[in-house]
Amino acid sequence: MDNMDLTCGHFVNPFTDIGFKIIFGQPASKELLITLLNELLAGEHRIENLIFLDKENHSDSMADAGIIYDLYCLTDTGEYIIVEMQNRFHSSFLDRTLFYMCRAIGRQVENLREKRRKERELQTGKPETEEDFLLSEPMQENYGSRYKLSTVYGIFLMNFREPGLEEKFRTDTVIADRESGKVVNPHFRQIFLQFPYFTKELKDCETLYDKLIYTLKNMQHWNRMPDALKEQVFSRLEELAAVANLSLEDRIAYDKALDRYRVSRIVEEDAREAGWKKGLAEGRAEGRAEGLAEGLAEGQAKEKVAIARNLKSLGLSTAQIAQATGLTEEEVESTVNN
Repeated sequence: MDNMDLTCGHFVNPFTDIGFKIIFGQPASKELLITLLNELLAGEHRIENLIFLDKENHSDSMADAGIIYDLYCLTDTGEYIIVEMQNRFHSSFLDRTLFYMCRAIGRQVENLREKRRKERELQTGKPETEEDFLLSEPMQENYGSRYKLSTVYGIFLMNFREPGLEEKFRTDTVIADRESGKVVNPHFRQIFLQFPYFTKELKDCETLYDKLIYTLKNMQHWNRMPDALKEQVFSRLEELAAVANLSLEDRIAYDKALDRYRVSRIVEEDAREAGWKKGLAEGRAEGRAEGLAEGLAEGQAKEKVAIARNLKSLGLSTAQIAQATGLTEEEVESTVNN
């Protein structure tokens, strides 16, 4: 394990749940989140404003404990955005992200009135009372219109390699025709960012997008922002993410989260080392067994050749020699003539 993984730098570790929330999930950091999202969606969509929704999407049954997102947002143009930082691999991760997306899409139809209220609040900049909303609510729409969906973006920042994805940093998924690649429904978008595959050095990061990703991956080890990060967004990030600037409550929560992060890394490293040692021991044992078998087979083959030559010198026929040694007649002819 790299020793840097266990050091406590000047900035919070964004791969902890509380660290990610401090950087992107509070009202004071909304502009930072908008900047990150706009860089991720550059050329596709631009966000001017957003509001944070309740991160827990409550379930319909007591048996289902609810769906927890790191961040759940609604943009000023009506798109819903799920942002999750996942530190460790777990089975069925891709299935879980799909479930999150489908649940968020389904809620749009189930909570149509609440959806419209939030959208209007974003557009007007002020909350509406129930009476105001009912007075401005349009007449009953036709059946099909209630299923008109807003786009749901799922953005998953992953501090691990997911076997179900290609071995690259960014994977974008859409609902598309399998043959032509044409997008069938534009309202479902997932972006997976596998941080272990982001290997650029700061000198190679020319865009704001690359600089943001580089910073998120490495800032936990820094005592100050590098001089190369001159954009205003990094000054704001430096202010918000400084451990020394945390409230007492956030500092206690962060220390606990950091401890969990460190323990999980140690457990992973120990498991990896144990697996390596077991594999090495098994490989050696297998190698010895294979070597013994190969040596034995080679010795037996040489013994048959010697016996075949002796029998040939005694005048036995090729067929008789083959029957006595277990060699084929062709092998006997080849052996005794060489």
